[in-house]
Amino acid sequence: MIVFIQALALAAFLLFCDGSGFASAQTYPVKPVRMIVPFPPGGAADIIGRVVAQKLSEPLGQQVIVDNRGGASGNIGAELVAKAPGDGYTILLGALTSHAINYTLEREILRYDLKSNFAPITIAATVPAVFVVNPSVPAQSLKELIAYATAKPGHLSYGSSGAGAPQRLAAEMFKLRTGVDMLHVPYQGTGPVIIGLIGGQVHTAFESVSATLPHIKGGKLRALAVTTAQRVPMLPDVPTAAEAGLPNFEVSSTFGILAPASTPKPIIARLNTELTKILQLPDVKERLLQQGALSTSTTPEQAAQRIYAEVDMWAKVIKAANIKRE
Repeated sequence: MIVFIQALALAAFLLFCDGSGFASAQTYPVKPVRMIVPFPPGGAADIIGRVVAQKLSEPLGQQVIVDNRGGASGNIGAELVAKAPGDGYTILLGALTSHAINYTLEREILRYDLKSNFAPITIAATVPAVFVVNPSVPAQSLKELIAYATAKPGHLSYGSSGAGAPQRLAAEMFKLRTGVDMLHVPYQGTGPVIIGLIGGQVHTAFESVSATLPHIKGGKLRALAVTTAQRVPMLPDVPTAAEAGLPNFEVSSTFGILAPASTPKPIIARLNTELTKILQLPDVKERLLQQGALSTSTTPEQAAQRIYAEVDMWAKVIKAANIKRE
């Protein structure tokens, strides 16, 4: 009988101390943490991930290794994390706006669920966007662009990097809100969009501030409005969409850090605490700002609400504009 009781006690102790228990969360981490970035090196997600990973290694006492797993609009890397063990050793630096769009646009082919397969940790950064036009377009403001497009239906064209790109969806939302008719010209990436815009092959685009800033400052593109609630430090003289006459048009590419859904809450809380401190550091804010990203942080609950809101917003745009995956 005593041996039986001792065996039960040992089993309970081992269950308590395994990868899903509180005891493991108390000692976490005991080995390096892998941060999956579901895009190739060099993009916004990769840059944000590397800045955060470097800083996160210090308080955790373990190396945080960035692992780029690009492909399928971020779905390959996201699926890898969604199906990883929930032990805190595999996390995702997600491009949440892209993932939220994929949730509806590519629902039939996705092998993970953004809402149910992840435990959000925090929103980490946003990359603001700006309405830009080729200087040949006779519009000095967003109101003038809307008036010009209204007077010439189908005349203006806009470029984007594909059917499910945030830039495409934002432009379609702009069309729905204003009633203007503009022709979509798809490109293979942001770089070709910028080249086409500067060369006059397309008239306008909704693009990230980071991608367009050098060309705006060089006079090759004209900035009409940023799509954030407040003006952005990189373009302090450019009005917000609301200031330019288009209220409630706030769209940025959002990046956040997620873990597999089964990750214990104490580990989520630990990571959130450390990341919140990191994302408020002046040098982190400055490094991200240099790349066109605005540092931010949230609670896990706020991060989840942001994800759900993005999914709902883009689902409505996809349906109203009848956008199909390519």
